Parts: sequence; C-alpha cells; structure tokens
Amino acid sequence: MNPIRHAIRAQVQSVMRPGGMSEDPGLIRPPGDDGLFGPGSAVWVVHSDFTAMMIGGVSSLLLQMLHPAALAGVWDHSNFRADMHGRLRRTARFVGITTRGSTEAAEAAIARVRSIHDRVTGVLPDGTPYAANDPALLTWVHVAEAYSFLGGYLRYRDPSFPAVRQDTYLAEMAMLAERLGARDVPATRRDVASYLRDMRPALRSDARTRDVAQTLLGQPANSVSAMPLQRVLLDAGVELLPDWARTMHGLPMPMGRRLAVRVGGVGAGRMLRWALK
Repeated sequence: MNPIRHAIRAQVQSVMRPGGMSEDPGLIRPPGDDGLFGPGSAVWVVHSDFTAMMIGGVSSLLLQMLHPAALAGVWDHSNFRADMHGRLRRTARFVGITTRGSTEAAEAAIARVRSIHDRVTGVLPDGTPYAANDPALLTWVHVAEAYSFLGGYLRYRDPSFPAVRQDTYLAEMAMLAERLGARDVPATRRDVASYLRDMRPALRSDARTRDVAQTLLGQPANSVSAMPLQRVLLDAGVELLPDWARTMHGLPMPMGRRLAVRVGGVGAGRMLRWALK
C-alpha cells in the first residue's frame, strides 16, 4: 500500500477504532438483516462519506450547544475538556451502528443512549430544570444533527443529491429520533427550515457556550501530521453553520475565507476518499 495512504488510513482508524480493533462487531450484520435502514436507504448514502460526516458532525455540535439545555447536559455531565475525542468517537460509533449495524446492535445502542439520558438531568443557571430525555430537547438535538449531516453531504460529496432523496433522508432520520424519544420531528426540508426559524428565540450563546466551542475547535490532533487535516475539517464545520449560528458563536467568516475553507474541504474529501477506498 502507498505509504501516504497507509498513514492517513491509520490516522482515521486510530480515531474511530481505538485499541487496534480491526472492525466494530456492532457493524457485522447476519445474513438477511439490513438493520434499521438497509442499503437502498438515503441514510446509507448520506452517511457513507467520512469527510462530509466529520464536517457535519462538528457543525452539528456547534449548532446543538446553542440550546441552553443541550449545553447544560454537556457542561454538567461530561468531561468534555479532557475527553472531547472520546465524546466524538462515541457519537460516531452510535451513528455508525444505527446506520449500518445489525437490527439487534442498533436497538441495543438506542436503549443504551436512552438509559444514559435518564441520568442526565439538572437545573439551568436561570433555575429552569432540564432533562436529556425531554422529547422537545431530543428533537432539537436530532434536527441539528440531521440538518448538518445532510448539509455536509450536499456541500462536500454530492451537491446534486435529489431533493426528493433529501426529504427521504430526513424522514428516515426522524424515525430514528422517535425511537430515541423525540416527538413531532420535522421530516422534510421545508419543515426543518421552519423548525429552525421557530427555535431561534430559544437559543443562547454565553461564556459557557464559548468555552465548550473553544474546546471542540481547539482540540489537539492525534499527531503532528494530522494537524493540517484536522484544522481543515474543523474550519469547514464552522463554515457549514447557518450565518446566524456563526454570528451567535462569535465566529465571523468573510466570504473570501469561506471560499478558501470550502476549497480545503473539497481537497480533504478527495484525499480521504482516496486513502479509505
């Protein structure tokens, strides 16, 4: 194998499969079991591109944390400063298993997340109680994620992905959100856009938001050689945010810079697809 390709692949595997695991057992499906979605699904298509998913994942976390209760769950119940890579890895594994894993593994992953969420409760700084299993909060977290994954795919993999397939993707992802306990989940592009507009008055950015965002965007790479690629993916995640969300985060990005970030993201995608094929 080309040594550059081998090095890039090893870097990706060190992030996604710690401890030298060659293959996640949760992704092994028995014959005749297509999992929750199956190979003909829009979810399989959108979640197939590593670069788009990484960029979309960064963007979704930045979008999610603008909700005070979503931010509080991270602030009060995780060791995000010391284990941001671990948090990202666990999220990626959940997405991978529920996308391509066996039905049994996917249902077990959903049950495990719901069980963890049962313990994530608390009180916001203004005295408002919150709970991670609140259906409305789950809907917000889900919509931010699905919106960002789809946006990453459209920008960095297939801008011509048909509109009807985009709606199919959102409908399939809404089914997953409902299994997690979300309710009234928007399942079309139009409904998602309307939902995001309606949610904006409830969103906030404060010192805690900036702290978590800076931790995410400033996390060290696994190696010196991985630093440039990681910087490209993180910057692309910021750029993928809606303009209003970047403004709330205090992360302005002039158009010239945005175009440069997009060019870098496209280049990263080509390199990673070459390395991982």
